[in-house]
Parts: sequence; C-alpha cells; structure tokens
Amino acid sequence: MTFADILDNLGGMGHFQRMSVAFLAIPLMMLASHNLLQNFTAGIPGHHCQIRITANYTRQASNATQELGADNLLRISVPTDGNKRTEKCRRFVTTQWRLLDPNATLANDTAVETEPCADGWTYDRSMFTRTIISEWDLVCDSRTLSQMAQSLYMAGVLIGSVLYGSLSDRFGRKALIVWSYLQMGVAGACTAFVPNFTAYCVFRFLCGMAMSGIAINSVSLCMEWIPTKYRAIVGTINGYCYTTGQFILAGVAYAIPDWRWLQLTVSLPFFVFFLYSWLYVESARWLAISVKPERAVKSLKKAARINGRKKEGDELTTEILKSNMQKELSSTKSSYSMGDLVWTPAIRKISCGVSFVWFSTSFAYYGLAMDLQNFGFNIYLTQLVFGAVDFPAKFISVLTITFVGRRFSQALSLILAGLCILANIFVPQDLSNLRMVFAVIGKGSLAASFNCAYIFSGELFPTVIRQSGMGLGGTMARLGSMIAPLVKMTGEFFPPLPLIIYGLAPIISGIASCFLPETRNVPLPETIEEVERRSKPIQEDEQQMKVLLASTKPDPVKDGS
Repeated sequence: MTFADILDNLGGMGHFQRMSVAFLAIPLMMLASHNLLQNFTAGIPGHHCQIRITANYTRQASNATQELGADNLLRISVPTDGNKRTEKCRRFVTTQWRLLDPNATLANDTAVETEPCADGWTYDRSMFTRTIISEWDLVCDSRTLSQMAQSLYMAGVLIGSVLYGSLSDRFGRKALIVWSYLQMGVAGACTAFVPNFTAYCVFRFLCGMAMSGIAINSVSLCMEWIPTKYRAIVGTINGYCYTTGQFILAGVAYAIPDWRWLQLTVSLPFFVFFLYSWLYVESARWLAISVKPERAVKSLKKAARINGRKKEGDELTTEILKSNMQKELSSTKSSYSMGDLVWTPAIRKISCGVSFVWFSTSFAYYGLAMDLQNFGFNIYLTQLVFGAVDFPAKFISVLTITFVGRRFSQALSLILAGLCILANIFVPQDLSNLRMVFAVIGKGSLAASFNCAYIFSGELFPTVIRQSGMGLGGTMARLGSMIAPLVKMTGEFFPPLPLIIYGLAPIISGIASCFLPETRNVPLPETIEEVERRSKPIQEDEQQMKVLLASTKPDPVKDGS
C-alpha cells in the first residue's frame, strides 16, 4: 500500500480535493495578468516632439499661428520620414513656414536642420490614457528601458523559482504560497504608486519572484493531494485557467486604459487569495516525507472528514502511515544532486534535450506574446485571439501526445512555431492579416509545446531525480523568458534579426528533441540505472549495424585473388 492508496481509501478525488483544486486554480488566472501586463502598462502611444514655434516672423505671422490647425502646425514643426510619417524623435530647429504650401517639399533641401526633442514629447492618448512610456518618456534614446523592465520581472521569476522552490521543500507548500500571495499583493499595489522608473523595476522584480512562488507551490500542493489517475486532468484544468487569464487581462486592460489603475486592479485580488489561503491544508505527502507523521495524519483525517470518510480517517494512525509509506520514505534517504543530471550518458542526453526544449519554447513564446503592438491590429483584440488559440492548440496536442507519441508532438510543435515566426520576415508590413495568421499559429504551436514539455519531461527523468530534472527545465524556461525581451533590442541594428533569432531557436530545439527517447506507453523509470539500461539496446543495435555494414564491404585481398 502506498500514499496514493491511502488517498483513494480516504475519498480519492473527493469534495476536499475538488475544493482544493478550485481555490488553487483561481489565482492562476491572475498570473497571466502579471506576466503579460506590460503589453498594456508599457503600451507605446503615438508620439512626436513638443512643438515649438521659433523664427523671425512678423506679428501677422504670429497671429496666423493661432489660426493654424493641428495638422499644419505639426507639418511646419516636425519632419517626416521616408514613409511620409511624422518623425518621433526629431523636430525642425526653426519653423518651416513655407511648408504651409501643400506643394512644398523638403526632398531637395538638405540644409534644413533638425534637433532632438529637447522639450519632451506629445502623446496620442486615444488608446492609452497613461502608460509608463508616456509618464517617464521611455521613447527614442530611452526606448529600450521598457524591455529591460520586462527582463527584470522575468529575472525575478527565475530567482523566485530557485529560492521559493527550495524554501517550500524546507518549510512546506502552504507557508510559501501564503507568503507569495501577500508579496504579490503588496508589491503589485506598490508598483501602482511608484514615483519613478527605478522603483517600478524594483517592485516588478518582487512581483516576478512572487509569481514563481505561487506557480510552483500551487502545482505542488494541488498534485500532492490528487490521486495519480486524476493528475493529467487537473494539470489540464490548471493550464486552461492560465489561458482564461489572458482573456481577463484583455477585458480589464480595455476597461482601464490608465496603467496605474490597471496595475492596482490586477494586484488587489491577491489580498483576497492571501486571506483564504490560511484555510489550505498542508500537503500530507510532504509532511510524511519531512518526518512529521503526526501532522500528516492530522491533515489526512481532515481531508477524510470533508470527503465523508470520517470512519476511515479515524482508523488511520502514524504507525499505519509509516508502514504503508515505507518504500517511499526509504527512497528519500538516498542522496541525489543536480550533478546527477549530467553524470551518466543517457541522463546527460535527456538533460540537454529538455533544456533546449524548455528554453526555446519560453523564449519564442514571450518573444511573440510581448510584441502585440507590432502586428498592426487592435492590441486588445490581438490579446483575445492569442489567448483563444491556446484552447484548440492544447487540445490537439493532447490528442497527438496520446495517440501518436511525445517525441513527434514535441518536435512538430517547435518546428512549426519556428517556421511561422520566420515566415513573417518575408511578409510585408501592409499585409497585416497574413502576419497575424502566422503569429497566431506560431503562438498556438508554442502553447502546445509547453503542454507536451510538462508530460514529456516528467516521463523522461527517473523518479529519484524527476523533481531536479523538472526544476532544470523550469529554470531554462525562465532564462528564456528573461532573455526574450532583450533580443527585441537587436532590431535597432537589423529589423528582421529578432524574428530570425525567435524562429531559429525552436527549430533547432525541435530537431534536438528528435534524439530523445519516446515515452508513450513506456513505464516510468524509477532509477538512473534503469534509464541507462533502456538506452543500451539502442546503442547495441547501432553497433551491430556498423558491424553488419563493415562485413558487407568488399575485401580487396580476396577480390585480388
């Protein structure tokens, strides 16, 4: 009898488990709001230099400026680029009155001087009332700072996954998730009131750390209370909750165009989550493995009572728990480290492949998801479409994973995503519909890749280092999401370069995943030795093939005789 058998005896997927899944899933909807929030809080409004009328002109001309329309005033004050669009970062040193003539042009006049926007910018507030871009003038020479802010947020996600993951193994899932809810609420609310960009980055970094704490411990606390046969269903529910959060973000952002109020709105719910999180029941599995059997039994009895199995719960004792979990408890005494992920050939091959898959999936995903303004569509509609495509994409991936295979699904989703991203390099900007189609297919393919990676990675690593292997994948994913915004800066040197990088990464990883072993209908490996043993038949087959090929070659000595 194992811990899973104990859960089944105490109600299986009973009322307690269903309530736990529901209350843990609701906050997951709001995580998308913070991950993708800068699409709206850092939205780039149309802008140009502040207009300043300077020149020697008569009083009559001065009076005439009062009668000029906004378009004419802009025409004589700010130059246009090669596409006849108003320059965003330069203005005329002196007012070009002659441009009031509709037939006038500066095409053959190279002597007209321009200067940077020394007096600031004028912003179009028709879509965004106020963003961090317009508030702190993060345009022109400062335009890369918004990407840096998103990278710092993702750096917080990376550090939080390492820090809160280890702390949860020491202090428990409940303590860390309660703290993470509070940290997200406080840091998120403080972000809405910061006086400058530096403080904004600091609090966003703390939000990223809290996001990792919530995600990691929600999954652990949920899965450790769920019977084995229901874990795939619950994992899918949690994934769709995150997808639903993308719809929520689009609606809330449309209703609240001011970044400070939007930031506050998506942060306040975490105070509610913090208040009811005190009702969570600590993972009995973690308590038992952490040699706290009395508390584990108390938690199990509470779950049994809520499930209507009070009698079975009352019969459970610490001695029964220890005897039933003897095998699981003994396996935790063996010492394993991150070094075991690269120590043996087969595990090293799996670790490299999984690292490639997770890094490129997250890297390309956030490269697309955080670039909504460049598709030429309404940003709110684009967010809705990007969220909607996850539903069919994940469903199709489940079908291919189940009936075709993990390796095929992983490779296909990554390569298809990369090809769609690269295709947009060759699509003209004015064909916005076609660009949007490629982007949506690419984003859906990456969502499918995420779905596959969770299952495939867990089945590749043996039980004794499975958590370490999944931790490696999660770390690489967060590293990819942190680097993704910085890659957009390379477009300053060569505009197609970001798309080239975003597209090649998943294609290379898709090819690499083809060298990983297939795990469909294969029992989960328990030990490192079992994984190495499974890889030997393949190696022996390859060696026999080499010997066979060598034996078929003509012998020059015999032929000569």
